[in-house]
Amino acid sequence: MTTIEVNALSRSVQGTGASRRLRRAGKVPAIVYGADEPAQVIELDHKAIKLQLREEAFHASILTVNVDGKKQNVLLRDVQMHPWKQEVLHVDFQRVDAKQRIHMRVPLHFVNEDVGPGVKLGSGVVNHVMTDVEVNCLPGDLPEFIEVDLGALELGDAIHLSELKLPGGVESIQLSRGDDSVVVSVQVPRVAVETEAAAEGEAAAEGEEAVTPAEPTAEEEK
Repeated sequence: MTTIEVNALSRSVQGTGASRRLRRAGKVPAIVYGADEPAQVIELDHKAIKLQLREEAFHASILTVNVDGKKQNVLLRDVQMHPWKQEVLHVDFQRVDAKQRIHMRVPLHFVNEDVGPGVKLGSGVVNHVMTDVEVNCLPGDLPEFIEVDLGALELGDAIHLSELKLPGGVESIQLSRGDDSVVVSVQVPRVAVETEAAAEGEAAAEGEEAVTPAEPTAEEEK
């Protein structure tokens, strides 16, 4: 796993006014907490952290925060954004203890979507019910992503949480609670379903017309 490093500076001044001055100077107020150590307030470069937040791995990896030359392992726990501007207002990091299990949401990477028989031969539509899963593991076992292979799915098939190939030491929190939800499925296209339903409706209507008795003639009524 590639180590992602966040460069930061410690700060001593806190409060709303101090945070506003930091933001005007192109900085982002942040905090590092946890692991039975005092919380530490820090500042980040806005341009740098904004670019890192665009990376998927930044949200699901053990990060290294370098504060004035001192490095510590952390997880990204919260990001506050401006309501309408592309501006990062505040970032929370949680320290990581290598011996304590952590809860994280790990992204799913779907592969072979276009080559599976349900899509390639049956013109099926892939329905991504989940895009990530919540896992429980030690920091050293945390994967950047979990791969989901759709290469064998037929029309109507689905993959459940119990069928995901999780790395050693990694546990699905939902599954541990007895929730074996669908992760992804291959469905019949809606147009095809509507066309089939319309065809069945027409066939039924024609059948009704075929069995409708004819009006009796005048001779028959006599």
